[in-house]
Amino acid sequence: MDTSFTISALAAIVKPRQIRGDDSLTVTKISALGDAGPGDLTFLGNPKYRSQVADSDASVLLLPADYDETPAAGQCFLIVENPSVALAQICARIEQSLWPRPTPGVHPSAVVAESAQIAESATIGPLCVVEDGAMIGERSHLQAQVFVGRSAVVGADCWLAAGSHLATTCELGARVRLHGGVIIGADGFGYEVVEGRHAKVPQVGIVHVGDDVEIGANSTIDRARFSRTEIGEGTKIDNQVQVAHNVVIGRHCVLCAQVGIAGSTTLEDYVVMGGQSGAAGHIRVAKGTQVAGRGGLTANITDPGLVYSGMPAMPYRLERRLVILQRRLPDLFKKVDSLLNDLEELKKASA
Repeated sequence: MDTSFTISALAAIVKPRQIRGDDSLTVTKISALGDAGPGDLTFLGNPKYRSQVADSDASVLLLPADYDETPAAGQCFLIVENPSVALAQICARIEQSLWPRPTPGVHPSAVVAESAQIAESATIGPLCVVEDGAMIGERSHLQAQVFVGRSAVVGADCWLAAGSHLATTCELGARVRLHGGVIIGADGFGYEVVEGRHAKVPQVGIVHVGDDVEIGANSTIDRARFSRTEIGEGTKIDNQVQVAHNVVIGRHCVLCAQVGIAGSTTLEDYVVMGGQSGAAGHIRVAKGTQVAGRGGLTANITDPGLVYSGMPAMPYRLERRLVILQRRLPDLFKKVDSLLNDLEELKKASA
């Protein structure tokens, strides 16, 4: 980071329960606990690394309330409720300095339709295109080469990274973040076989993205065949995720990288899907369900809050047991073959 923080500045951001050690220090870099040296800020985000704190040469450490050791000379401990959250608060302050809010207005190279409604506090960056009837909310920022289609809506305080695409009539709520290459409102994948050929089914619905949603780079949310594809408030979607037409994703869900959700499936609130996992079409997944990486949901999940893994996905403990038993199959076959041989020998002897 190209900025520095004194202990008092850090304390103003994270509001620690307690400050232990040398409060005259200044930090200029953030490092992992095992790599940090003098002048660095680090944190204890996972209890399994607790033993590394005593050996750390970091100048300032963000530590949980149950850490009661004394800092070494030239060190300062900031005791906070959650070190990971505290670090995020500091990084947010750094982000503000690295990427300050640009001056509101429309860049001369942008193409903005006369009927588009652009808030005076919004920023339309270089080479952006905003089509007829589109609305851009207060303080929203379209970075560069962003496309906003006809009658699309961007809510207040949104951030659309370079190369993102909001298609015709699709809607973003407030404080939505789209990273580079995100496509909101691509046609759903719909075809019917007519006279031996794949005939395209028109996709005339929309995508509605709720408040405080973040969507990672190169992810695609398909528009609905009719009605709308829905992304609920506070949901976080990682890079390279595919959400098909008429999918409904609830509030505060988390979809990790390369997740795929087939059409007309509903994820209830707080569902978490690990990397490369997926869900078949036309199923419903209960609130709080967790799916391990590469897990595949093929049927409705009705009981809330359970963990699933495997393909097809099943309750985690059962799937782990089956994996262990599967590894023992070669030995089991050898034993069965040996028993069959012994049985044949006994038959021969008795004959």
